[in-house]
Amino acid sequence: MLLGVLGAAAGSVALLRPRAPAPDGHEIRSLAVLPFKPLSIDDRDEYLGLGMADTLITKLSNVQQLIVRPTSAVLKYGSLQQDPVAAGREQQVDAVLEGSVQRAGEKIRVTVRLLDVRDGRPLWAYQCDEQQCTDLFAVQDAISQQVAQALTLRLSSAEIEGLSKRFTGNTEAYQAYVKGRYFWNKRTPAGYEKAIECYQQAIAQVPNYALAYTGLADAWRFLAGRNSRPKPQREEMTDRGKAAAMKAMELDDTLAETHVSLGRVRSDIDWAESEREFKRAIELNPNLSEAHTALAERLTEMGRHEEALVVAKRAQALDPVSLWTNKAVGDVHYRSRQYDQAIVEYSKMLELNPHEGEGHTLLGECYMWQGRYEEAIVEFNKATPLFRGGDENRRFEKADLGYVYALSGRRAEAMKVLDELKEHAKKESVSRLVANLYAALGEREQAFEWLEKAYRKREPGLRRSIKTNRLWDPFRSDPRFVDLLRRMGLPADRPGPLP
Repeated sequence: MLLGVLGAAAGSVALLRPRAPAPDGHEIRSLAVLPFKPLSIDDRDEYLGLGMADTLITKLSNVQQLIVRPTSAVLKYGSLQQDPVAAGREQQVDAVLEGSVQRAGEKIRVTVRLLDVRDGRPLWAYQCDEQQCTDLFAVQDAISQQVAQALTLRLSSAEIEGLSKRFTGNTEAYQAYVKGRYFWNKRTPAGYEKAIECYQQAIAQVPNYALAYTGLADAWRFLAGRNSRPKPQREEMTDRGKAAAMKAMELDDTLAETHVSLGRVRSDIDWAESEREFKRAIELNPNLSEAHTALAERLTEMGRHEEALVVAKRAQALDPVSLWTNKAVGDVHYRSRQYDQAIVEYSKMLELNPHEGEGHTLLGECYMWQGRYEEAIVEFNKATPLFRGGDENRRFEKADLGYVYALSGRRAEAMKVLDELKEHAKKESVSRLVANLYAALGEREQAFEWLEKAYRKREPGLRRSIKTNRLWDPFRSDPRFVDLLRRMGLPADRPGPLP
């Protein structure tokens, strides 16, 4: 039946019969889908190539027997010279799906190969000629269905339905959505803003485009998290993100991605609801590493480190060469004060990308709490020019330096940093950084004064850090601190290390 669907949808098709299982019993249970390349260098369409991969990843990731690397993991393999088998080995998967695509007006040409990473041999291949191939969405359905068949996966009825599920049949809306995904994955404020513009264009074409609303919610949420933005602007962005997430949920509550988005926008308001949404996402798609990472972050921020570590390890297993899954495991160890283990995970981040500013910051913070102050300062100074967010992230690096100075007894230097942060606090949302530095200096009254300011301003990050921030350990028995945790809906028990 699948062959009939493929032939009807795509016209002229060439297929390789799926290869029989290897004598050694080796099974294909993990897959990387690479960005599709142009058939001609002169006709390169970066958005279309990424869009093909992203759509197939979304479809195939719902097959529970198959672990599919997320789009963020394969973005770097868009080079025309990329060796697909080498990419698969780097991603630590069993197979890799690589393809080429070219658009000619309303028609397209597509070629695809599924390769065994062990030896590079093809498991399956597909070709669709532009003279016959006019329905891009049918081609995507057919490819995902045939890949599952080639891997001899036994699919449930829900999984079969998911492989042919279409989120839109409108080409213009799809193209706008794909561009949004492209800019979103840049993970910069400018990228988020451009992604919002693209998602809005997609929704203007197709008002019931659930995935576009999910993308819109995420982009608004991450923009709202930029601490340099005034409180009213951040609140407006948060409200827009929540509205987009609720709309996506209304349109399609079976999408795991929708529940992740809603969990994120609820994270600064209702942690219990946020946790429920992340868990629901995992129920819908147990192989979605993003959902596990988000849940692990939420659990460890609440001091539930043992639960968080299990979830973070699962995220890491699903996407082992990701900066963010390694960070998630590192964060659990850091918040539970297991600094040696945290350093191992943060060092993995820097092995993957030595220019990742956040990796240097996190490594520096571990050194700081181990009393390795000079090494910490070196890492903070490395991080400053690497951050993609601009001046607002440099405030955090400046604050980290202030903490080191305070903890190491260099009070005059710490006070200089404090004066700079207080000046920035007149226009930016950095009151919690001022409070933290006062806490590091042992100035109890000023610390609580600025902590209350940060609470009233609903500064991003305050709720996510205050429960486990070691700078506040000397003040945890103070009734004012206990009351603040109560108002923020956080348990007042003292955080401790993992057993």
